[in-house]
Amino acid sequence: MKKSIIALILLAVGGLSFTLVSSLPEKNDTVENKAPIIEEASKQNAGIKFSKISLEDAKKLSKKTGKPIFIDCYTDWCGPCKALSSKVFTDPAVGQIFNKKFINLKLEMEKTADGRQVGATYKVRGYPTLLFINSKGELQKMAVGYQTSEKLIQIAKSV
Repeated sequence: MKKSIIALILLAVGGLSFTLVSSLPEKNDTVENKAPIIEEASKQNAGIKFSKISLEDAKKLSKKTGKPIFIDCYTDWCGPCKALSSKVFTDPAVGQIFNKKFINLKLEMEKTADGRQVGATYKVRGYPTLLFINSKGELQKMAVGYQTSEKLIQIAKSV
């Protein structure tokens, strides 16, 4: 009886191993077979591209390009901030407008010097806070709280 149970277990494990191995991609997979992976990767890259530069460098770039600066003021512990980052900032329609029209910055408000400075300068009281400033650092528009893609696009167009 024990031998029969052991044989069944080995057969089941062997079948599972075969299923897992047979589902792995072949070395000579064609591009067509990988299209869903490439398509998914391009969707992930379609949202807002945030620059990893300082606020001062963003102001210089703003002056040079004529583009206003968009700042996402967030904290690591903020649930609506995380939702905004994962659902709205990744939206291709949002990315298309923001990448074309703005210099985009993302500032952690409690852990970075720029974040603390921006918080004090623009009196950020809640998270997320979305700021639109010009090259001189003058506030053009402020939005507090979670925004849908449609609402964020509407705000961007009004700046």
